[in-house]
Amino acid sequence: TEEVREGPALGGGMEEPSSTQELPSPPPPPSPPSPAAPETPGFPVPEQPTEAYAQQLLLQEWAPPGGSLELPPRLTWKLLFLQRPLYRNLLRSPNPEGINIYEPAPPTGPTQQPLETLGNFRGWHIKTEKLQQGLSWTVKQQRVDLLAEGLWEELLDVEQPHITVMDWYEDSRLDVCVYELHVWLLAADRHTVIAQHHVAPRTSGRGPPGHWVQVSHVFRQYGPGVRFVHFLHKTKNRMERGGLLRTRVTDSSVSVQFRE
Repeated sequence: TEEVREGPALGGGMEEPSSTQELPSPPPPPSPPSPAAPETPGFPVPEQPTEAYAQQLLLQEWAPPGGSLELPPRLTWKLLFLQRPLYRNLLRSPNPEGINIYEPAPPTGPTQQPLETLGNFRGWHIKTEKLQQGLSWTVKQQRVDLLAEGLWEELLDVEQPHITVMDWYEDSRLDVCVYELHVWLLAADRHTVIAQHHVAPRTSGRGPPGHWVQVSHVFRQYGPGVRFVHFLHKTKNRMERGGLLRTRVTDSSVSVQFRE
């Protein structure tokens, strides 16, 4: 299931986006390092949970099909209890500019500051694609190593839990298309594509500019071999007198779960 709220979307083998470029192959930038430790969930965690207690809590929280999960010998429930690889955002710095989607995008004028100076973009690989008529794309991407985040091969290959991607972009009205999302599920070699999703919604023109538009997609039954998720989104800029007008984006996420 894919969802783009507030505008039509392109998906699957879609028509071309506004830049008239072909859909990209998985890009080659170096993968950002995995976090040293997962973010601590917002509830108390016992300092040293027993194996039985960790198993009971995780099975209740994750609700796997059939009510149970087989762990490989190298994993313990206590370790998974600390890592929490399911139902957690696996992207680093998902909200680098600290913008709240529950309020309209804050007004901003043209800026000459590099994007990296406007927030915490740790984990993102950033580049600019020049277009015509003063337009450009800001391209931000990162690659999630699912095994490094605490998932395991048997789970991904046999159970194939859902992999959900979600994003929010500003309806900036800088062009007909101000946002694109490209996601690839990759094999262990980081190049073989097992599944992919591309969307380039057009602005609806409804409501005041600056409201947030949600884009989401759920990968299901993608087949064995998935080890990486490569997440890439593009936001449109327009050069004006005094600097660059940007389309903001926030609350990006990649998560793995048994139920939506």
